[in-house]
Amino acid sequence: MDDSDIIRLFNKRDENAILETERKYRSYCHAISSNILQDSQIVEECLNDTWLNAWNSIPPQVPNNLRMYLAKITRNLSFNRYKSEMALKRGGGEISAVLDELEECIASSSDVESELIMKELGESINRFVLTLSERDCNMFVRRYFHAESIKEISVNYKLSENNITVSLSRIRQKLKKHLEKEEIFF
Repeated sequence: MDDSDIIRLFNKRDENAILETERKYRSYCHAISSNILQDSQIVEECLNDTWLNAWNSIPPQVPNNLRMYLAKITRNLSFNRYKSEMALKRGGGEISAVLDELEECIASSSDVESELIMKELGESINRFVLTLSERDCNMFVRRYFHAESIKEISVNYKLSENNITVSLSRIRQKLKKHLEKEEIFF
């Protein structure tokens, strides 16, 4: 079933929309959530919440790209769950590394109170990503949107982990300059 058919099911409030969405996008959303949470039980809870959020938001939302719409929901739910879990216990993991790397460019979430500032930041980062080469764009999205490990990215690109680390460091330096140029300071 293609995405437009699934969205039609959502618009009709047909419960098969959830079944079809899960059938088509379960493994994709599972990978995103697993990269962030790394706990299969919590990942399952986030996936169930993803389907529920999609059900509650379509309509009135009509996503242009259902795959990315679901990825964003899954990612946000997973990050929120990660934050609540880390509030209970401090620990490591890939997501800590991702957040530490991005901290070079932007302040931590506790420093950024306003939704307006976050919206401007998101729009600025979107403009920045469009300036990157296809490879750099893909690496940036894999690391900082999907929270993939350096090792996973290096295997995908058949490059050393050091090469990926250096490339991501250069991309973050470009991002920092871009944010300064757009006068987005923290």
